[in-house]
Amino acid sequence: MAGKTKKDVEDTIKEEDKVVERPSETAENAETVETTESSKEVSEEAEVEESSKEQKKDPKDEKINDLTDRLMRQMAEFENYRKRTEKEKSQMYTSGSKDAIEKILPIVDNFERALACESSDEAFKDGMDKIYRMMIKNLEDMGVTPIEAVGKTFDPNFHNAVMHIDDDSFGENEVAEELQKGYMYKDTILRHSMVKVAN
Repeated sequence: MAGKTKKDVEDTIKEEDKVVERPSETAENAETVETTESSKEVSEEAEVEESSKEQKKDPKDEKINDLTDRLMRQMAEFENYRKRTEKEKSQMYTSGSKDAIEKILPIVDNFERALACESSDEAFKDGMDKIYRMMIKNLEDMGVTPIEAVGKTFDPNFHNAVMHIDDDSFGENEVAEELQKGYMYKDTILRHSMVKVAN
């Protein structure tokens, strides 16, 4: 010790201080590692709890989901029922209209035959003509239209051929004469035209 200088003593003290500081630094590092590990454990526990909560669903939520599903199904069934009944109503209206108009058509035919006959009473014939025109106008307003026949090519979808003639003045399968008028109601055929077909 007597041989050591003051400087040597100071150096020795500094080295001892360094040795003392190092263990404290390692302790701090260890605390940081422990804190990180403990936070990882806490987060893992939280994840386990959340997954267990998901597995154990609340019975109220299950009931709500079940009732919601039933409600959606019933709404879909009701919508289908509403569309079906509207379609049935439309078909019933069309069918009823067709039946009523078909019963009126023979009356229209008789008016046409009566008007085609000669009559000396012009006032009577004029009255009959006015009634006939009124009936035709009302039928047209309902969607009833006559089928064109004379001069047209025979079409089995619209015409009913009851006679056949050979006449060079007509074309091939041309309707030469209409024996009874055919009518359509909107897009459906009420009655086919009864016709005489040439060639």
